[in-house]
Formats: sequence, C-alpha cells, structure tokens
Amino acid sequence: MAALRIFSYLPNPRVWKATIAARFCGVDVEVRGASGKELRDWLWDYDARPLAEDERASLSSLARTGRVGLTGAQLFKTDGFMAAQPFGNVPAAFGADGEVGIFESNSIMRAAARLGEAAFPLYGRDAYEASRIDSFLDVSLVFARDTQIYLLALSGGTVDAAIHARAKDAFAIYASGIEQALAPRREALVGNGISIADICLAAELALFMNEHGRAEQLRRQGLERILHPGVRDEYPLMFAHFARLVEHEHFRPDLKPYVEKLLAKAAA
Repeated sequence: MAALRIFSYLPNPRVWKATIAARFCGVDVEVRGASGKELRDWLWDYDARPLAEDERASLSSLARTGRVGLTGAQLFKTDGFMAAQPFGNVPAAFGADGEVGIFESNSIMRAAARLGEAAFPLYGRDAYEASRIDSFLDVSLVFARDTQIYLLALSGGTVDAAIHARAKDAFAIYASGIEQALAPRREALVGNGISIADICLAAELALFMNEHGRAEQLRRQGLERILHPGVRDEYPLMFAHFARLVEHEHFRPDLKPYVEKLLAKAAA
C-alpha cells in the first residue's frame, strides 16, 4: 500500500511536485488519473477508477457540477471523497488508510517530504531553513494563481489583455525574486542542497510553458508571449537553474519529456 495516493488529471506538473519529492525521500506514491476530459467518466474517490456506462446511471445521486478546469461538467464524487477533500478539487491526495485527505499541490509535496525526512532533508535542515522554504512556496501560490487563470483562459479561448497583463506581472515578480535568490551563482534556493522550494519552482515553470503552444492565438490578439524568445536573457540564473533541475535524475522522469514537448512547440 502506497504511503500517498494521488488522484488528478494527467499530465499535471503540480502532481509531479510530490513524485519528485518522493524519489528523493524513497517514499512510495501512487498516482491515478487520466486526461481532464476523461475524468468526467471517473469515480472521484480514494479508490478512483473509470466508470462503466451502467454505473454512471446507478450513481446519479453522486453527481456534482464541476468547477475550475471542469466548469459545468457532471462529476461523480463520493461522500468519502468530499469528506476528505472538502473543496472537491484535484490533485487530491490521501494517506495510506484513505481517510486523511491532503489537498493543494504544495501541501501534497510537503507530505511526501515529511514522510521521507529521515532519508533526505527536502524540507530544510532546521526551523529557519524550513521557514525560508515556506516563504518561497507562499510566493509561488500568487504566481500559480494568476498563471492558472491565464492558462485556463488560453485553453478556453477567453484570454484578454487584462488577464494577460496580470499573468505578465505575476511572472515578472516571481522570476525577479528567484533570480535574486540565485545570485551570484547559487545552485539551490535554500541552503546548500535541493529542497521542495526548487521542486515547486521547476513544476510551476514547466506548467507555465504551456503558453508556448498558444503563440498563434496570442499573435492574433496582438499579445506578446510572456515567455518570449529573449526571456532567458532577462532571467539567466533562473532558467539555468531550471535546466539543471530538469536534467536531475529525480526530476527527469516527469519533467524532461513534458518540457521537451513544449520547447518543440516554441520552436515551431
């Protein structure tokens, strides 16, 4: 039985925060899920699984209306799922007994780090390092919130100048802080080794690279790509750190294929 089970739409870089942390710490993490479209036909539960057509009819009492990312969709969430996941969203993680729910990707990543803290100190070596890591994670939430609105708007064809401007500002603030933290030539955000702050950075930046596939859409609307061709020169330390992390043995299985696919879209 896995120490953590995660249910989510896939692929999802925010789920990979926990799987990357788990590789560092030797924690057993099970991931279940499918594409966002396919999750409409899944039972949302600790024992999440695809539903047969006849089951969908018999479980109609569990139907709930989806929100963020699945707005308006009919989703089948069990009472146990809602008890463990009060906001009803994914990624949704569960402890080994299926009773304790953990939500929000940074918290799920923290759980993996805490479960394996004896094997690798991903959450800092003392209270000060742990608190500085929390600072980076808190800042990432602001970046993640605004960029999620932007990416969903791009996906839904509803992006406008205001949403674009907000995401552009969020990226500039986040990237500037990361650049400063890595100066003059640091190889980790906190202390002398990789922490969950670095994992969070890599996952959020990889997710934001989905903008690469929307270049033509932005051009038609007269909007510039936030990750424009010259952005690496503006934040060289951050992008060099990101490149190192993507090649790291514990990041590479999740992030490298995903990042390479998005970079290919940027070059097209």
